[in-house]
Amino acid sequence: MRRVQTEVVTDPRWPEVSQLIARRIGLHFPPERHADLERGLGSAAAELGFADADAYAAWLLSASPTRKDLHLLASHLTVGETYFFRERKAFDALTQHIVPELIRRRGSERHLRLWSAACCTGEEPYTLAIALQESMLSLEDWRITLFATDINDRFLQKARAAVYGEWSFRGLSSAFRERYFTRTKDGRFALLPQIRDRVSFAPLNLVEDSFPSLATGMHAMDVIFCRNVLMYFTPAQVGEVLAKLHRTLVDGGWLIVSQSEGSQQLLSSFRQATIAGAILYEKTGAALSASAPGWPASTRPAQSVVDTPMPASLPITASAAIQQVTTTHLQATQMLAAQAREFANQGRLEQALNCCDRWVATDALDPAGRYLRAVILQEMGDPVRACQSLQQALYLQPDFVLAHFGLGNLARGRGSAAESTRHFANALALLRSYLPEDPLPQSDGLTAGRLEEILTSLMALELAG
Repeated sequence: MRRVQTEVVTDPRWPEVSQLIARRIGLHFPPERHADLERGLGSAAAELGFADADAYAAWLLSASPTRKDLHLLASHLTVGETYFFRERKAFDALTQHIVPELIRRRGSERHLRLWSAACCTGEEPYTLAIALQESMLSLEDWRITLFATDINDRFLQKARAAVYGEWSFRGLSSAFRERYFTRTKDGRFALLPQIRDRVSFAPLNLVEDSFPSLATGMHAMDVIFCRNVLMYFTPAQVGEVLAKLHRTLVDGGWLIVSQSEGSQQLLSSFRQATIAGAILYEKTGAALSASAPGWPASTRPAQSVVDTPMPASLPITASAAIQQVTTTHLQATQMLAAQAREFANQGRLEQALNCCDRWVATDALDPAGRYLRAVILQEMGDPVRACQSLQQALYLQPDFVLAHFGLGNLARGRGSAAESTRHFANALALLRSYLPEDPLPQSDGLTAGRLEEILTSLMALELAG
């Protein structure tokens, strides 16, 4: 008897949808996970009013979905499964070894920057805040900046609310909950405001977004936690994301991935180290010390502004003389701008501010110098002067979108929701004169469309808060 072979017919749209999601969101759904993909599409379809997953898939492939559309889809495809002190060894390594070493080498610039790059519903960045407090390190006079980002806006809203159920505390004692949380009327647990307010949340797509970026604050990180997210990316995207994370760390900074994601081959640009039982990855290079004399090799310019020689030949005409002086002046400001950005990206704030001050003195009418100066002052813990510098930039250029964005962030940091919303609204209005794909001036590649999404998300978070 002949055996009849049956052929499994796969809907050709699933590979196409999978490729679209991998390219735009970064989530990888190979053929063996197409059932998971279909379930996620079905959930999104029900919310959006489509008949079923097939109808929604057809729309995705034909309608050129916006980033907002894709982010909503991402909320149905990502799993918010995390808890406090997950993989405890990583936090022990951080508080017992990494942070003490960063304190020792940092010198007079008493600041630390940490980033939870896929924060989910907030347990990880809040664990960082709690771990630093519990470690009893000498950080009273330090500026500790804790960033937390995720592609899923719903996760960010839950994270900012900072209210959790029992499952988020598995493996932890009741004493831990009593120390840092208060019980709500519905039996859940709300994080104490003094811990909650230490973390700044923002939307970010690790695959599509540009970083390091001074405009969004994603730069000069001492420690980056990027755990349980690389596994969702394609191999090519993993390499691209790791390269961006590497550039975002300062020399001597640390990348912490989950134990199942670590690979010396993928992370060959880092030095692997086992600390307190955890495998971690260090960006090697010149140690950061603001008091160290001279320029580190990685940031030494080929020629400093003060050493720039005047042209050897004498001008023949007055117009040639003016052109020559203008060219030399432009070269000087461009070099100062490049030096300031390089120092800022490596966390060398005093040197960066010095370059900005010289830039402003050289060209008092350039709003870009005052904008970058404000970014650095904010990082140095001087919001008053940062605000003044941004206002000066806007006086020189009223349609400077990033200056409005910066003022909004400063107001947000003060807890002034109404003021931040007003500045964000001004920025949104100015963005209408740009195409979505246009890169914004002084933004390190941030596009108008992406900033619009960030502003919309931040304003929604303010309203939800």
